[in-house]
Amino acid sequence: MKDFSQLLRDKTQKIIKQWVEAVRRDKKISSTNNLTRTAIKNHVDHVLLALATVLSQYQDDEVQPLVQASLHHGTLRAEQGFDAAEIAREYRLLRNTIFVNLEPEWLKASAQEVMRAVHLIDMVLDEAIAYCFQSYTQERLTELEQLQNQLTLNNQELTRLVRANQDNLSYLAHELKNPLTSIIGYSDLFLRLQRQKSEEKDSFTHLEHIDRVLRSGRQLLHLINDALEISRYDAGQMKLHSEPINVHELIRNVYEMLEPLASHKNLQIIINCNRAPNEVVTDALRLQQIVTNLVSNAIRYTESGTIKIKCKTLDIDKWSVTVSDTGIGIEPENQVQIFEPYFRIGSASKSFLPGSTGLGLAIVSRLVKLLQGEISLVSQMGVGSTFTVTLPLKVEV
Repeated sequence: MKDFSQLLRDKTQKIIKQWVEAVRRDKKISSTNNLTRTAIKNHVDHVLLALATVLSQYQDDEVQPLVQASLHHGTLRAEQGFDAAEIAREYRLLRNTIFVNLEPEWLKASAQEVMRAVHLIDMVLDEAIAYCFQSYTQERLTELEQLQNQLTLNNQELTRLVRANQDNLSYLAHELKNPLTSIIGYSDLFLRLQRQKSEEKDSFTHLEHIDRVLRSGRQLLHLINDALEISRYDAGQMKLHSEPINVHELIRNVYEMLEPLASHKNLQIIINCNRAPNEVVTDALRLQQIVTNLVSNAIRYTESGTIKIKCKTLDIDKWSVTVSDTGIGIEPENQVQIFEPYFRIGSASKSFLPGSTGLGLAIVSRLVKLLQGEISLVSQMGVGSTFTVTLPLKVEV
């Protein structure tokens, strides 16, 4: 009888390498775009080892490493932001890669031997998928619970702050309505399905419901956090904490944080800080928030080209940071309103872009004032926009 188990052990590293490449090339598994090969590989070698053991002589207690590896894989993929469909494709690619590598030897074996090997491989991989989805679902539910707790705390603070400023309450309620409705609807659907205790193996559909709830929850949390920033400033509760900071290091931190987002859209971020001051005295958190919001906004409204970040010293007591893009641009009549809360510009096909809350630039404007600076805008439709923030080298506290 052919020893397919030893053959699988001999080809393990080759299978892993081919599988990682297949996963990286698969355009439907976008979550791997910013992952290293090691992060993609994860515990697949343990899965293949357990598979080789089963091919040798199947025993239930010999697949315990498979259980642990699959559980860990599911948890890690949840942390990495994979959705259920991407994980299912991963395992489909693994199955195909294994079959391709064993096929030459199968052609030399009997039909009975091949059928036994195919049956065992399918059985082990199905079991690996089941355990993977089990831990993935648990991690998603844990994240959902944490998100719910965070939303509850933020909602309490929002309720307290909004009493002092009722002007934008109707706008905020309108923006919260859609994601909140989605959260309530899908949560209710998921809970009703759980209560039915159906024996059907429909975990994939359940996971999609959880993913939708989490996406809507994150959108709602982002909106609430932005609204709280506006409320804190308008209520006079935002205080400065000035300290000497390295401008070059701060810009580099922003670049490292947002470069994967730009790369995903094939955009290049260019930094020119040769004439920047080496050190300024300001609130590091608020300055980084300004630059981060401007750069992320530029990425959101740019489909091709470059994002440029330029810093330079202006005179003995001032310096500037400029963020330019090659995006859709802003109509002249909208440039006056762009720093107002809840105002959003759109693209040629949409009234506004998904993910935009209309609060990012309003927060930037308020933070610039807090840091005793000024912000200006130059924009041309179809060419791009340039935001320039002028700040003192040392803020007065």
